[in-house]
Amino acid sequence: MGLPLRDTRRHTYGEYLSWPEDVRYELIDGEAYLMAPAPSVGHQRLLLEVARQIADALEGRRCEVFVAPFDVRLPHADEADEAVETVVQPDLTIVCDPGKIDERGCRGAPDWVIEILSPSTAAHDQTVKLGAFERAGVRECWLVHPVDRVVTVYRLADGAYGRPAISELQGTLACHAVDAVAIDWARALHETAPPVQ
Repeated sequence: MGLPLRDTRRHTYGEYLSWPEDVRYELIDGEAYLMAPAPSVGHQRLLLEVARQIADALEGRRCEVFVAPFDVRLPHADEADEAVETVVQPDLTIVCDPGKIDERGCRGAPDWVIEILSPSTAAHDQTVKLGAFERAGVRECWLVHPVDRVVTVYRLADGAYGRPAISELQGTLACHAVDAVAIDWARALHETAPPVQ
């Protein structure tokens, strides 16, 4: 089941900026999808630990990691910001070109995005949002399935995502798009476990 639409009209980033901040949307090809409510505590702990590992690995380098909510504008060409029809908020966004970062977020394809799937967003993230990442040229996309304990990795080759690599959340997994970054899943998942009493 996908996320609900705001309405049946096509929208732009210019309109998106005028909407109240208490309700969050993502625009994909002009369609405004209502974002899910705040994620679970387990989701947040996993997200922050993965972000911490990436930030530590990137220290002193040009690449930066950003945690949602963080607007990623994905223009079709060179249209003005207000005319952009795709604006997404990946759980984690890694950008290695400082020229893509501005006060509004990122304009252009990030090098790497990570989505931690939850029951309310999994279908949307694996279909509609993944397609937007592929069309925009995001070099690597990880879909982390914490319940199933697997990660699905898509890598861009010749302008398209080929067959994904699927692995268990065990050991370490290196990112191909951003050198010298690997996620230690034991450490990441340990942070999501409740403390032992």
